[in-house]
Amino acid sequence: MISALVYILCALTSTLCAALLFLNYRRNKTELLLWSSICFICLALNNYLLVIDVIFVPQVDLSIVRTTPAVIAFGALVWGFIWDTP
Repeated sequence: MISALVYILCALTSTLCAALLFLNYRRNKTELLLWSSICFICLALNNYLLVIDVIFVPQVDLSIVRTTPAVIAFGALVWGFIWDTP
């Protein structure tokens, strides 16, 4: 029960971080904020897939499906670090 609550809170927190980063990007137009918000959007998706995998369908292994957004997230962040440096 406690682990489900922690998973849900992590998903909500990453969604909030993504929203705040994107709102700040719209205000300042800094490219690194865009890449960071894309990263957190994918991490939020990863967390929501974790909640679905562990809580709702524990008999089905969704590890590949839920790992894919995390790989995309870090790829986007690395891409932003490499190509957005002045």
